[in-house]
Amino acid sequence: MVVDVPTKDGTADSYLVVPEGGPHPGVLLFEDAFGLRPRLFEMAGRIAERGYAVLAPNILYRGGRCPQFDMADMADPEKRSALFGRIMPNIQQLTAERIAADTESYLDFFAAQPGVSAEQVVVVGYCMGGTNALRAIEAHPSRIKAVATFHAGSLATDEPDSPHLSVGNITGEAYFAHADQDHAMSAEQIEVLEAALDAAGVTYRSELYEGAPHGFTMSDTAMHHEEGEKRHWENLFALLERTR
Repeated sequence: MVVDVPTKDGTADSYLVVPEGGPHPGVLLFEDAFGLRPRLFEMAGRIAERGYAVLAPNILYRGGRCPQFDMADMADPEKRSALFGRIMPNIQQLTAERIAADTESYLDFFAAQPGVSAEQVVVVGYCMGGTNALRAIEAHPSRIKAVATFHAGSLATDEPDSPHLSVGNITGEAYFAHADQDHAMSAEQIEVLEAALDAAGVTYRSELYEGAPHGFTMSDTAMHHEEGEKRHWENLFALLERTR
């Protein structure tokens, strides 16, 4: 069901799925750049079928309620360019500080829901949601026990607030699924990320999905890669079970 989560900067329209019974362990699901939509609802439901409560917040809520973008524009080259022109300013608003504050609001709301365990949650993110899922666990290691990112970009950059610089805050487990030849996460960036994780002693797995393009998990886009999506579900569910 759609719920509104109050934050310091406004209200994040969100999607909440809680199986009957409980309390169930929680999963925060961070969307890709195209926002909350039927595909994300479907993914949240699939996780919930395994016995997890899922909260998928609109982390781009500062740009308005979902749907913010028309996915049909992706099929037209001219409209696609304009679409990304509208998306990028919303993503750029998501500083590490804002993600930290927003995540606290999501966690507080989630823990207060009937049927949801008050224990630590797992955060899962796709595309830019993966980048911010990593920021979330770095900001709240006592409340988030694991993170999984899929085709996340810019995890290791030259910027002073690059996510890889704070991986030492992580006390739980991390899983990274990188798309092959991803413009947003190059082989060099992967090496920098893994070196930082190793130096910090983080328990993690970092894998390259060969042949999978950026966005490979999203079946409602041209980037969908069936084999990569299947592998993603296998690894995500394995992580959830290991940390349950």
